[in-house]
Amino acid sequence: MSNPFEAAWNTLKASIDKTNEPKTPLHIIEVGDCWKYVTLIEEFIRYEEIGLNTTTDDEVRELLIDIVKVCESQLQKLTQFMKEEGILLPDVTSSKPESVPNEIPLGVKLTDDEITNGIAFKLVTAMIACAKGQSDAIRTDIGVIWYEFYTEWVSFGQTLKILMRKRGWIKVPPYYYPPGSPTK
Repeated sequence: MSNPFEAAWNTLKASIDKTNEPKTPLHIIEVGDCWKYVTLIEEFIRYEEIGLNTTTDDEVRELLIDIVKVCESQLQKLTQFMKEEGILLPDVTSSKPESVPNEIPLGVKLTDDEITNGIAFKLVTAMIACAKGQSDAIRTDIGVIWYEFYTEWVSFGQTLKILMRKRGWIKVPPYYYPPGSPTK
């Protein structure tokens, strides 16, 4: 059985490929969404670099390497699109230099719990940005890019959630018991 996101993506892409939509200029909100997303993902990569410099956990390191690949792939695709559309790219923070995790003093370095919860927060922020970009999109081509990015984050989020549950790092709000319900 194939991935449901992949099946939906293929159906959407096939229907878009059959349209003869005129290529109008991007409107200002579409451009702003692209510009903000590039900045957001570049900052996300800087956080991941900090995590890679901090963690000694093999599973967290593998997760960070995988998410860097997703971010870099999305950046490459979106920046190429922006260049083709004549959109100037934002100034972004430079890459973090590599360091040795055991040489970072305790209290300064992030714990694996902090790293994964920071990734979860940034992942949700990226998903919201993709959903906003997709809902703002008039042109189908940029709408499809946002949809693709969003589904990549949903898929990655499942992997992250599994690791966080396994390690007891997932933050769960208090349970809600409606008035009059049995308590246990």
